[in-house]
Amino acid sequence: MPFLELSLIVRTQQQPGAEAALDDLGALSITLRDADAETPDEQAIFEPGVGELPLWPTITLNALFDEHADRRGLAAALGELLPWLEPDQLSFTDVPDQDWERVWMDQFKPMPFGRRLWIYPWNIDPPADDDLVVVRLDPGLAFGSGTHPTTALCLEWLDGLQLAGKTVTDYGCGSGILAIAALKLGAASAVGVDNDPQALVASRDNAERNGVADRVALFLPQETEAAPADVFVANILAGPLGELAPTFAAAAKPGAPFAISGILDGQQDELLQRYGEWFHDLRVDVREGWVRISGQRR
Repeated sequence: MPFLELSLIVRTQQQPGAEAALDDLGALSITLRDADAETPDEQAIFEPGVGELPLWPTITLNALFDEHADRRGLAAALGELLPWLEPDQLSFTDVPDQDWERVWMDQFKPMPFGRRLWIYPWNIDPPADDDLVVVRLDPGLAFGSGTHPTTALCLEWLDGLQLAGKTVTDYGCGSGILAIAALKLGAASAVGVDNDPQALVASRDNAERNGVADRVALFLPQETEAAPADVFVANILAGPLGELAPTFAAAAKPGAPFAISGILDGQQDELLQRYGEWFHDLRVDVREGWVRISGQRR
């Protein structure tokens, strides 16, 4: 059905009160996004730490209401609930009825990563080609489809490895895309670790759909006791990467290839120094302002 979307631009400290007010007024859903997303200094937020809720300095709250909701009534009620609210902070948009899953699927096209690896949506059948390695993703619970430069860098790195019979650890697994790709590329087994239980649900769902669920084990960080892996990859953020370097070193066998990403260009020097204690032959690859560091466990 069609909806009425109410958009509210607020500062970080105003967000809790604004969200509560929208909820009190009967919003069917509320989403947050960076109000300054078009500016050069946009701050990306991907995977916060446990218990953290980092937000942008200026936030747009998009609240959906029934299409017949009273715009003037909503504006007046918000003015009473939020005395600081100015007229230019508020706007309304009619949202037409659409098959949102179909819209997503129509926008998601097959993508190649390296020599053999392809990511395909479920609505497109790959060609019958034994040389292609195909990972299938579904919009449902999947987040992390390979479109972000850090994911693409990690997928291409995996495609360039000899993974036959190897064990792989994917730290910060998200949708499970890296672990699943490694298994499709010939790895014997994979471990996925993420601090978000929903990510483990998504990873399990995608592994089952790709026919590799029997070869992947999924854990929260505090639960994993996996043996050191033959291959290690972590796609998170620079801060946690620095903090977890000793943990990652212990999770990789001597000689194991490793890659870390989620690093903004300019953040790599500190990480190179940090990881040089445990890893050698360090290499930096940059794409669209994002960095992958790869090398081998000493």
